[in-house]
Amino acid sequence: MEERVETVVIGGGAMGSATAWQMARRGRPVTVLERFTPGHLNGASHGASRNFNTAYAEPTYVAMLAEALSLWRELEAETQSTLLRQVGVVNHGANPSFDRVAAMLARVGLCAEFLAPEAAAERWPGIRFDGRVLFAPDAGRVNADAAVTALQTAAATAGADVRHSIRVQRLEVQGDDRVRVTHEAGTIIARRAVVTVGAWTSALLAGVIPMPRLTVTQEQPAHFALRDASPAAAAHAETEWPGFNHAPAWSDPRYGYWYSPVYGMYTPGQGIKAGWHGVGPGTDPDARSFQPEPVQLAALARYVREWLPGADPDTLEPVSCTYTTTADEDFVLDRVGPVIVGAGFSGHGFKFTPTVGRILADLTTGTAAAPPRFALNRAPNAAAGGWLSRR
Repeated sequence: MEERVETVVIGGGAMGSATAWQMARRGRPVTVLERFTPGHLNGASHGASRNFNTAYAEPTYVAMLAEALSLWRELEAETQSTLLRQVGVVNHGANPSFDRVAAMLARVGLCAEFLAPEAAAERWPGIRFDGRVLFAPDAGRVNADAAVTALQTAAATAGADVRHSIRVQRLEVQGDDRVRVTHEAGTIIARRAVVTVGAWTSALLAGVIPMPRLTVTQEQPAHFALRDASPAAAAHAETEWPGFNHAPAWSDPRYGYWYSPVYGMYTPGQGIKAGWHGVGPGTDPDARSFQPEPVQLAALARYVREWLPGADPDTLEPVSCTYTTTADEDFVLDRVGPVIVGAGFSGHGFKFTPTVGRILADLTTGTAAAPPRFALNRAPNAAAGGWLSRR
């Protein structure tokens, strides 16, 4: 069976769903093809928690953050849902970007304050702090699962056609305004195709448009139980435990067992989530083990034992997700002819989801160009403000 549509979005995770929402709310017809069933665990959009960390120093990202904060609130209002809780994020350790981050946030009206480690420990006794602390009170925690559901609900309410369990097999450019999409049940002819398939991007777009190298890894954070398992402690953690990012001083042997800086946050009902950033084994997204790498997991438990006194390092549940990472850890948001691509979110993209959807919708409709930082053919960009500013 062959059908014709205006715009097809291939991949209905966070970024594809956000694009459909933005397109549909503009009155533009859009069809979403998602390979898996709702709530699946195969990609990078599942789970109940992501840090909404505002500690960026690069102007493009800071502007996107300010927009994302507003759009998350719009989405919540449209869907009568709670997605973003501004419990704050604490950044500590050996990060030379702290002062730049604080200055940049002040320029756009986002809050940042420095705390001595003793003051931070008194306020958040579940975390042991490493040097001065940059606290971002406007930051917080996004419920990823609820966000994807809300985006698809809002998109469908505005007129989008959201389809699950449809695997796209091939994409062919047949003209400036014609793309042929072959899937398991037939074909679709579209004027525009938006590709937001995460770890499957390189395979789907091979030979279609020139793509930079995207590295796919299987990342293995874990949820650690609260030491105090009482309902009162869990209720307190839900509203008071901030997200956290911790950077090591690599020259100090105390950090010799670390694989990378550490990020984390409280996940309601699951405990304290902590993880290494972008150091998981390379993987084929269709042949993942979903099993944690035991040496990395043991090191993560050691981190929790040394730095998170409010969590139990011996009671944990591993989590599995994918990162699709570019060489400079910046996103790919660009258009070649009738194909628009959103990829390479490098483990720090979820907070920007509604802004990414707006950018991809602009590229699809031709109303605006993407920031040059995210071009397909860019030279590697300079860091956006240090690793801690990018989770």
